Amino acid sequence: MNFEEISPHLRLKISPRARRMALRLDSHARVVQLVVPKRASLDRAFDFARFNQSWIEHHIGNLPKLVLFRDGAVIPLFGKEIRINIHYKKELRETRITLKKKVLSVYTNKRDPSARIKRFLYALAEEKISKIAKRKAARIGKDISSIKVRDTKSRWGSCSEDRKLSFCWRLIFAPPEALDYVVAHEVAHLRHMDHGPAFWALTRKLSRNYDAGYSWMQAHGHELMRYGKTQSY
Repeated sequence: MNFEEISPHLRLKISPRARRMALRLDSHARVVQLVVPKRASLDRAFDFARFNQSWIEHHIGNLPKLVLFRDGAVIPLFGKEIRINIHYKKELRETRITLKKKVLSVYTNKRDPSARIKRFLYALAEEKISKIAKRKAARIGKDISSIKVRDTKSRWGSCSEDRKLSFCWRLIFAPPEALDYVVAHEVAHLRHMDHGPAFWALTRKLSRNYDAGYSWMQAHGHELMRYGKTQSY
């Protein structure tokens, strides 16, 4: 039984914890998961997915268009539109990337330097986010043991009990107030590891523009996942 006949974006997931069949959109992987209880009939699951085929097509079709790191692509970087200019020269010995006011210049001997561009932006994200986080932590008299950026799927940031902060690198594509809000959120956890009233009050205090940042992430955060893919789905 081939579930991809219904949609090439459909993925079957057998779950021992699920009590009923359900369709869940994974905007990061750009697929819809068909969650099926372990003992459920696959024939029924197939019929369920086929009955909801239009739902699958609608939600996949409404995902933001992918923005690949290739020549001419425009990406938002810390609130500014940046155009990627790739200069291919096979005689070059390495890839050199520089960021100017409105241009990310890439001189490379690689036909597809997207992985190098992503690595460059990773470092840029870690540098920028670290500065913001350390500045906010100093305001509340807290130390951070480490700060890392990762390619996370479902969380924009995290704070552990041992004061380690982690952030999704794609936050650099968000408006400055949204990025600032997420960093403020995690820094506030250095003092409050819950989500009680005191935590939210501190998050608001640490944010440049709490209302704008929070609202943007709630409404548009999922759009950040369209940046940095290396292939189409």
